[in-house]
Amino acid sequence: MDNPWSTVVTRLGRKKWFSTAFKGVAPHVDRFLGRVSGGRVFILTGTGRHTLLLTTTGRKSGQQRTVPLLYAEREGAYIVVGSNWGQERHPAWALNLLATPEASVSVRGKAKKIKARVLEGDERQLVWGVVTKLWPGYDNYAERSGRDINVFALEPVA
Repeated sequence: MDNPWSTVVTRLGRKKWFSTAFKGVAPHVDRFLGRVSGGRVFILTGTGRHTLLLTTTGRKSGQQRTVPLLYAEREGAYIVVGSNWGQERHPAWALNLLATPEASVSVRGKAKKIKARVLEGDERQLVWGVVTKLWPGYDNYAERSGRDINVFALEPVA
């Protein structure tokens, strides 16, 4: 991740104004880029960070909802963080997964069914170190949010 774009994004990602400015724009741009590129191009493409498209079932509406998320891979699972850009409330997609853990992801253009699991205890602590290396802003988000940020393992199912 040592390229100029990655360095700039890493520094900006820790700033509150960046989160505030981009939380309303970046997901829409990423969703669009991901769909038109077949899941190969996102805002952070070229930074060494990877984005997937997670599709959950809305816990209130029952409608399919798709959101782009940074992820890390660990033991065959995709690890995603419910940071919600450091806001006080959990993101809707995380609440949807808590209500219905069966969902799907599109990773590099390949769709897969998954089952979500919240990581806890030592496993969460171990993975937190991995995800904060991927996106150092997660530490800032956790501090700003004043809540426990859920970390999910999205485990592929047959």
